[in-house]
Amino acid sequence: MSTTNTSGRRKTAVARIYLGAGSGNITVNGKDYKQYFPTLPLQYIVTQSLAVSESLAIFDVKVNVHGGGVKGQAEAVRLAIAKALVELDPEAKPALRAKGLMTRDNRMVERKKPGRKKARKRFQFSKR
Repeated sequence: MSTTNTSGRRKTAVARIYLGAGSGNITVNGKDYKQYFPTLPLQYIVTQSLAVSESLAIFDVKVNVHGGGVKGQAEAVRLAIAKALVELDPEAKPALRAKGLMTRDNRMVERKKPGRKKARKRFQFSKR
């Protein structure tokens, strides 16, 4: 089996992954994923696609991720892994789609508007 590479995005985070046959190792930017994503919820997000398709110990995943924060990066990795699994086994797609793992979450931060403090917040008005 050859290596499959895909990408996933969330907010401003971009993850490029290389998925190949192996024993279940996940490496993110040269580190083990448990070291890169130290909290359990983030680790769960990263492995969710593999768990749903029941292939946790079958594939090795090498991830390059940049941009955004840790939550966005974890969700970008999850989407990239799901896309790679579907590329290898199209029969896994209905299960992944049912859990919402095949859809790119396209919500982004709203831009700051001129004359305002943030995107919608306004400066305090005082009528003295």
